[in-house]
Amino acid sequence: MKRRAFIALLGGAAVWPLAARAQQPAMPVIGFLRSTSLADAVHLVGAFRQGLKEAGFVEGENVAIEYHSAEDQGDRLPVLVADLLRRQVALIVGNTPSVLAAKAATTTVPIVFATGDDPVKDGVVASLSRPDGNVTGVSFLNTVLAAKRLELLRHIVPNAVTIAAMLANPVSSGIEAERRDLLAAAQTIGQQLIVLDVSSDREIEIAFTTLVQRGAGGVFVGTGAFMNSQRKLIVALAARHGVPAIYSWREAVAAGGLMNYAPSITDAYRQAGIYAGRILKGEKPANLPVMLPTKFELVVNVKTAKELGLWIPDKLLALADEVIE
Repeated sequence: MKRRAFIALLGGAAVWPLAARAQQPAMPVIGFLRSTSLADAVHLVGAFRQGLKEAGFVEGENVAIEYHSAEDQGDRLPVLVADLLRRQVALIVGNTPSVLAAKAATTTVPIVFATGDDPVKDGVVASLSRPDGNVTGVSFLNTVLAAKRLELLRHIVPNAVTIAAMLANPVSSGIEAERRDLLAAAQTIGQQLIVLDVSSDREIEIAFTTLVQRGAGGVFVGTGAFMNSQRKLIVALAARHGVPAIYSWREAVAAGGLMNYAPSITDAYRQAGIYAGRILKGEKPANLPVMLPTKFELVVNVKTAKELGLWIPDKLLALADEVIE
């Protein structure tokens, strides 16, 4: 997205750290880098800034943040990382593709990640307890919940012969593992599954047309930064076509999606902000173990269920951590 548009979304908060840094040259600068649009991550930025505040750092007062986005063009990430390194940032924060690009470019600048993948399998850290090197962060382990999400979706559409799985084209081992887990879970329970790979908004629209034509009774929406950035479009298309869907972000259900089962991604970014603050105070990434989620939440949107003509089993509602009326 255009930098000016993102600044407007943040209420101008991103513009005056530059001026503040001109007045206070010693102010540390954080590079906040994403592979997808920042316009769809304003809530994550806000959570990160909250974590920084809890650690004693307030943007514009004693820390500045440079926001960069590859806008779904992965080949731009090395260039954006190089720009941040030229600006001599104190540390870099990003999602999995961004962190992999940053790790390839520097072994000295601290890097903090917030990812739904397994950072060990992705080669981001040596181990969860002892990250080693200059990288640490938070993993909310979103990609390992495929079987559970499929089970929950079947509670809503128990008679569906076919379920469609809309997955991002693999860009990490985590998304590849999600695909394998989902296919294995479907085979175990005898569920027919249509896998639809998408990498653009146009392909998402085509995927919905395809799954409706093939009679899919529900949609499993995959994880990953790209799918998260497209959540509003996916929710709108699911409503338009009258198809029940399960998501991996609470924000999708708040926007009208049917249900989700996942840890809190916003809280993961808040924790990443806390880690960034601790590093700015002098702690080493190698000494900060990777943080993992302690709670997984089921959120159900009853209003959307009624609009779809669905009955939510009482047992499922009893399990829900939150019910949106």
